[in-house]
Amino acid sequence: MLEAVTFDATGTLLHCPRLGGIYSEVLARHGVEVSAVRAGELVHQVWTELECAAPPGRDRFAAHAGGPRGFWRRFLDRFCEHLGVPAASRFAAAELYDRFARAESWELFTDAPPLLESLRADGLELAVVANWDPRLPGILEGLGIARHFDHVVVSSEVGYEKPHPGIFESALDLLGREPDRVLHVGDDRRRDVEGAQGVGMCAVHLDRGGRGEIHSLKELRGAAERLWYVAGGAT
Repeated sequence: MLEAVTFDATGTLLHCPRLGGIYSEVLARHGVEVSAVRAGELVHQVWTELECAAPPGRDRFAAHAGGPRGFWRRFLDRFCEHLGVPAASRFAAAELYDRFARAESWELFTDAPPLLESLRADGLELAVVANWDPRLPGILEGLGIARHFDHVVVSSEVGYEKPHPGIFESALDLLGREPDRVLHVGDDRRRDVEGAQGVGMCAVHLDRGGRGEIHSLKELRGAAERLWYVAGGAT
């Protein structure tokens, strides 16, 4: 039977609706002008660039000589390079790091809290498995959902990013469960679904835009029941 469920974080449980706006506001105080729309585009572009630059499979935060803060300082430098302006000060980088460590900068998807409550009531163990830095546990606490999770596994501590098997194996070790008894839920087909399946876990692709196996966490219970029937588990 299904014994545990693991979740991706950003795009699955929570999101940052004012991502570009926060960058725009903070940088304006440090002499860098950029619109919220352009800032949001650049954040996604630079994130992808630095992912490609990291050693294959290694966590980008742990791989950086300066750790997570050093990574985000380099991130901001590259952001400014795209704008064609001098690098922002270390104070701008520090302020951005602090802003995104606060729960108020993030928002839970409305379907997340009731699902977590329901799964907990069923006696399932829950964990988060995310490509994140050490700020995530504090954010989950501030958003009021940390109490639902037995473990929060972040790539910066494990040293591997999804879809590397190392991060999923770390979660399985902490849960003390066999892979075929654990379901992973995430919004990225390669990182979440293929990564989890690569270690023997079942996985469900959540795509709120309509292209995944489920479009909302409200649909997870039905999807899990179908998966476990196919997998030869609970019927």
